[in-house]
Parts: sequence; C-alpha cells; structure tokens
Amino acid sequence: MVKTKAQMKIQQMAFMLIAVTLFFVLVLMFFLVVKFSGLKGSAQALEEKNALLLVSKLANSPEFSCEESFGKNKINCVDADKAMMLKESVERYEDFWGVKNIEIRKIYPEMEEKVCGLGNYPDCNIIRMRSEVGGFDASNFVVLCRKESSEGESYDKCEIAKMMVSYG
Repeated sequence: MVKTKAQMKIQQMAFMLIAVTLFFVLVLMFFLVVKFSGLKGSAQALEEKNALLLVSKLANSPEFSCEESFGKNKINCVDADKAMMLKESVERYEDFWGVKNIEIRKIYPEMEEKVCGLGNYPDCNIIRMRSEVGGFDASNFVVLCRKESSEGESYDKCEIAKMMVSYG
C-alpha cells in the first residue's frame, strides 16, 4: 500500500510539472504575440520612409538636380532640361540607380497627358526614363524647372511635379 501511495505522489508531481510548463509556454506565446503585433506596421512604415528618401535622393542627385542654375541651391528641384537629355542616354545609368523606372509627371498646370520626346518638349507633361514597370512604387513632390525665353530674355519657369520611382 505504501508503494501505490508513492506512485500516486510521483504521478501528481509529473502532472503538475507538465501543467506548470504548459502555463509558462502559453504566457511566453502571449508575450511574443503582443510584442510582435506592431512589427508588420513598423516594417511597412519603414518601407514607405525609405521609398520617399530614395525619391528625394534621386531628385537631389547631380544628374537631376537644379543645383544653382535657378538661383539658390534648391532641395527636391529637378532640372527638366537635364532630365530630357538623361532620358536619351538612360541605358548608361541602368544599374547605377538600382531602379526599374523613373517618371516625372507635371501636376500643375494641368494639361492632357503627353509623354515627352525631343519633338514635343516642353509642351508635354510626362518625362518617362524607362518603360519597365513592376516592383514597389514610390513618389514624392518635386519642383520641375527649366529655362524659358520670352522677347529675347531668359527666365526660369518652375512647375509642380511628382517624381515616381519603381524599384525592387
């Protein structure tokens, strides 16, 4: 009889150890779920921030930026004349930027959609570097400036545009 009482105590102890272990596993799982619940949102916000920084970096790169051509050094200012010339030789920069497509679209003043070419520039509103699409899209507002002349005098014409980049 003493033997069965000892066996019963051992079984009770084993069940208690299993129950305590399961309790701590459940507590740990609950803690992990709470801890990582905002991870997906944080990753998405970080991806959006990196995309905006990529567009700003491209807009301020020497290949696109206005630099001091239009007065002071402007931030997020794209020289339309540079962009048009770059469009013609974009194959050289194919792997340089690490993007699939760069598109600059004038927003204001509004006009009918026309893709820019050397024949219709500046009477167009979309400067498309490459036609490859896919991946992630990012965009940011930029100032699109170019030199214009009227009555023999040259002046700066700046318009609001959106620079869109496809990457990934």
